[in-house]
Amino acid sequence: MASCDAPGLQTLDEALEQILSQLSPLHEQEWIPLSQADGRVLAADVQSCLDLPPADNSAMDGYAVRVEDLTEFDWLTINQRILAGDAITQPILPGECARIMTGAMVPEGADTVIMQEDAELGDNGKVRFLAAVKPAVNIRHRGEEIASGDTVLSAGRRLRAADIGLLASLGIDRVAVCCRVRVAIMATGNELVAPGQALQAGQIYESNSQVLAALLVRLGCTVIHFGIVPDDPQALRLAYQNADNQADLVIASGGVSVGEADFSKQVLDELGQVGLWKLAIKPGKPFAFGRLANSWFAGLPGNPVSTMITFDQLVVPMLKKLAGEKTPPRLKMRARLTCGLRRRPGRLEFQRAVVSTTADGILAVTPLARQGSALLSTMAEANAYILLDGDTASLEEGKYVQVELFDGLLS
Repeated sequence: MASCDAPGLQTLDEALEQILSQLSPLHEQEWIPLSQADGRVLAADVQSCLDLPPADNSAMDGYAVRVEDLTEFDWLTINQRILAGDAITQPILPGECARIMTGAMVPEGADTVIMQEDAELGDNGKVRFLAAVKPAVNIRHRGEEIASGDTVLSAGRRLRAADIGLLASLGIDRVAVCCRVRVAIMATGNELVAPGQALQAGQIYESNSQVLAALLVRLGCTVIHFGIVPDDPQALRLAYQNADNQADLVIASGGVSVGEADFSKQVLDELGQVGLWKLAIKPGKPFAFGRLANSWFAGLPGNPVSTMITFDQLVVPMLKKLAGEKTPPRLKMRARLTCGLRRRPGRLEFQRAVVSTTADGILAVTPLARQGSALLSTMAEANAYILLDGDTASLEEGKYVQVELFDGLLS
């Protein structure tokens, strides 16, 4: 079956390529304590100034020995007891060994650590070993994890908990990070009312700015709220001008379609250079991007699901580019449909779905029964998209489809 509405529409990949080709990372950076660095983007490579571990140390509780002694001496004399943190001053001589604990420095002369379970203590203060011993085992060697001068983390990495621990283990207490991207958000429409207020006939509660603010905070942005702006050219002009003066990126939801009351494009054309696209995706057909006097602009559809999907697929890459973050391509997998799926070919479709694992280890996916772009509850229920290209028609149960799991941003 031929595509029903794809001709003349711009593909998601085309739009994203055009957008990202115009953006450059923001140059501002700051030094912050390591305790505040989780989720921030590194502004510069981090090199280690020491070896990790800094000295040979024991990988377990046991005895540090000279392997050559095990063929000559039945019993070895324990000449010292070494705990993690002890400074080593006494070497291991022929016929001797050291009681050693996990993490303790291996004394000079020892080349192997034998686990305590393989040792037998005698009444004479000596020890012998009951199992065959391989040389150079159970020792973490100096610099085997990281050598001094190694690049341990590269610029553009968004720091995670393990990264924070790694930096701390190298003695680093401050890092240079990119400054937070400042994002102004607003919702446009005369029908919108803020939560907590009484609804009048024809009005609905505004939720898009709440969703966007939560997502932006998770991305480490500074959020500037402009609330609800009515469909009025003068009000829109003032809001966009104020937002442009305060932000690196201005995001508006609603007002980017072709309705009679959608004045955003008219006002934005006066204030900057803004392109309006009709994208070959579903949900999320209307989308605007452009440049204002001091900032970039992204206009999202008004329907809540369309807002979330265009934000996830288009605005998130924009924000990461502005923040200097380097990320791999999105991870896509194949999963088996648990039920049939009906659709008309046309645009690339992001169907909300639940992915799970069957008893036999197969990745399975169940599309949600309702897929309307106004049904925000479906985004709360789903944990993945089913990706259906423009040529795909209805599919039977058991067929395999491509899925994209929600990451920590949407989950």
